[in-house]
Amino acid sequence: MNTNSNSYTIIYASVMVVIVAFLLAFVSSSLRETQNKNVELDTKKQILAALNIKDVKDAEVEYNKYVKGDMLMNVDGTLTENTGAFATAYEKEAKENNRLHVFVAEVDGEKKYVFPVYGAGLWGAIWGYVALNSDKDTVYGVYFSHASETPGLGAEIASTHFQGEFPGKKTLENGEVVLGVVKNGKVEKPDYQVDGISGGTITSVGVDAMLKACLSSYKNFLTNNNEEE
Repeated sequence: MNTNSNSYTIIYASVMVVIVAFLLAFVSSSLRETQNKNVELDTKKQILAALNIKDVKDAEVEYNKYVKGDMLMNVDGTLTENTGAFATAYEKEAKENNRLHVFVAEVDGEKKYVFPVYGAGLWGAIWGYVALNSDKDTVYGVYFSHASETPGLGAEIASTHFQGEFPGKKTLENGEVVLGVVKNGKVEKPDYQVDGISGGTITSVGVDAMLKACLSSYKNFLTNNNEEE
């Protein structure tokens, strides 16, 4: 074949495009698997953080040590084991698939329940996990994070100081979710409320709305007196 002809140039270019496309697809597929695994491990670290298990070196090992079940809540408030893949997009799971996850854990011989929560702050998404004691009412621990809240202000929801205000708080009052965040210095129900972040009012309001909306989705489970395995 004449390598100087137009037909050779077109064929050569086409072959190169196919090869490059194949290589890019292969690399993308390989990276996606690694990225998905990293997201899964980070999610497990966050769940552990809500259980006050932090700075873990091997998230997979620690998660398997403490978390005994990835469960889904049924309409009647009972739990069924999640037989599908480990999920990380819990807002999508709830809104699109009506799947509400509950993680059943055991810490120091005591049962804990961990619930994903998600909402909106001032500048973007906020999310986290709330761990309750076996009474399904008393907060054992929380973990919150954010996409783009203001450093030193709304971003303080990720601080140990703010999160440390929650353990011991109650979640339900007369069957309704009351656990929440109020304007700094305006706590009226100290058993249920924590002070908001000074200078981070909108983010604090977002956390309050997130807790009430997400935990209310689990009300049938929280008010079900039968302890779940």
